[in-house]
Amino acid sequence: MFRKRLIELGFVMIQESVYVRTLPNRSQLKKYEDQLKKVTPYNGLVELMYVSEKQFNDRCFLAGEKAPQEVAVGNNKMVII
Repeated sequence: MFRKRLIELGFVMIQESVYVRTLPNRSQLKKYEDQLKKVTPYNGLVELMYVSEKQFNDRCFLAGEKAPQEVAVGNNKMVII
């Protein structure tokens, strides 16, 4: 149920058990944090890390190729699915 809700909220899995969601501004952070608190499993552990778009885009890949969703999205701020 938690994973399904993450997807409904627009999160994308970038690694097993690691989901990411871009937001247009910092005021949206609290909204999503509150929604995640409501659906976090009782015995679950959810960690939120806030990084800027520049910080996120500056990450590097040390092995393998980019995942298909990363290639499709690239550096676009808006993606129509």
